[in-house]
Amino acid sequence: MIVQANKYSRSIKEKARELGFFSCGIAPAEYLEEEEPRLQKWLDEGRHGTMQYMENHYHKRLDPSKLVEGAKSVIVLLTNYYPNEQFPDDAAYKISKYAYGKDYHFVLKDRMRRLMEFIRDEIGDSRMRAFVDSAPILERAYAVKAGLGWIGKNTLMITRRHGSFFFISEIITELELDYDQPFGGDYCGDCRRCIDVCPTGAITGRRELDASKCISYLTIELREKIPDQFKGQYDQWIFGCDICQDVCPWNRFSFPHEEKEFLPHPDLLKMSKRDWEELDVEDYRKLFKKSAVKRAKFEGLKGNIAFLRD
Repeated sequence: MIVQANKYSRSIKEKARELGFFSCGIAPAEYLEEEEPRLQKWLDEGRHGTMQYMENHYHKRLDPSKLVEGAKSVIVLLTNYYPNEQFPDDAAYKISKYAYGKDYHFVLKDRMRRLMEFIRDEIGDSRMRAFVDSAPILERAYAVKAGLGWIGKNTLMITRRHGSFFFISEIITELELDYDQPFGGDYCGDCRRCIDVCPTGAITGRRELDASKCISYLTIELREKIPDQFKGQYDQWIFGCDICQDVCPWNRFSFPHEEKEFLPHPDLLKMSKRDWEELDVEDYRKLFKKSAVKRAKFEGLKGNIAFLRD
């Protein structure tokens, strides 16, 4: 049985790399006992802002078997999204790198479907489900358990070889596989660049994010008027924010992705201040066709621009 599990795990990892995932680790589908008090405290303190959905399905976030009956393994997959070209530092307005191209949910779901087809063909039919930031699962905790990296002070997962500009996705399955050793160690050391540079003070010194102060939350999730207390603190971000990643020393190891669907619209990085401020619905649809930016909607994006302009 152990030999078979080893063989299956190697095959899955090889296929994952073939499909474009730059890293794959496998963790047991265990209840996250260590994470439970941290999650409860974060919610009790209201760090999730208006994201009410974070309170829903509390136990599903900690127990994969509530998402897939009989779950035994969590296959964790990392996908690079670091772009070759970026908004210049003096750009009038900026959006987060992960949203330059096609919405990653579409790209990764298709890639993971092909991986699941491979697993069923090569190993056998079994219950399994793929998740791309679309279900109540603490993905970073399982990524650490799968040996892929550690949680940085900015609360993002970091790897020594690739930094942190990547998507995390996972397949939960009832298959019993060979598990990787949990990642041991913390390589942030005394560095606190992400903490010191965060303009809204959203990152604390205890690996905790006050999402209600995070620029990404304010420009994407908040469906209300942005509080005036954040005036002058945005550094021109109108969708998401990369500040804490851009200053992280580990991201000197980031390398450009090779995924055509993550490439931006040809006009995106050349947008002038006037182009953004005169953006109409038709141009918005062309520029962000099948883009993650659609989450903020046209009115939300224009509202974010107006907040910076006023």
